[in-house]
Amino acid sequence: MAVNTRKIDILDAASRIVAEKGIFHLTIEAVAEEAGISKGGLLYHYRSKEVLVEKMVEHLASNYRNKIATHAEEDEIEAGKWTRAYVDVTFKKGYPNKDMHSGLLAAKAINPELMSPIREVYSEWQRDIETDGIDPIMATIIRLASDGIWLADLFDINPISDEYKELVYKKLKDWTKQ
Repeated sequence: MAVNTRKIDILDAASRIVAEKGIFHLTIEAVAEEAGISKGGLLYHYRSKEVLVEKMVEHLASNYRNKIATHAEEDEIEAGKWTRAYVDVTFKKGYPNKDMHSGLLAAKAINPELMSPIREVYSEWQRDIETDGIDPIMATIIRLASDGIWLADLFDINPISDEYKELVYKKLKDWTKQ
């Protein structure tokens, strides 16, 4: 378990660099320093910057996939439960380290093919959305609105207040019950 924790610490360090300093500052040396390990120690876990970024994306996708699936399983109302889970996780139960989302930016900049894990999970999510027992167009609009809030928060360009964001969240949840 310590190895997995160490790997996540390294991913967190890489994410902080991208979030705080930008993609061009993401180097093996900078990540090793930020993580408090040697370059060799980092390379033991991730053999290149590209692999590191790929694992950042995989980790984020896996984390969200698991959270959404767990949340959906806990919902007792069948119709719209997956869409409600998506909204809840996106708005309320995101990744604890917001900087981890920066891995997506790094992947897109370094090698767009590294986005494959998140593309795959979004394809799964869209299939789940469309077969969730509510109008598939409405469910897709709800997902896209949730994604829009998430991206606005990620880029720190969200002009709405927390109170207004909460009202949007509640409205999206209400729409999943119609």
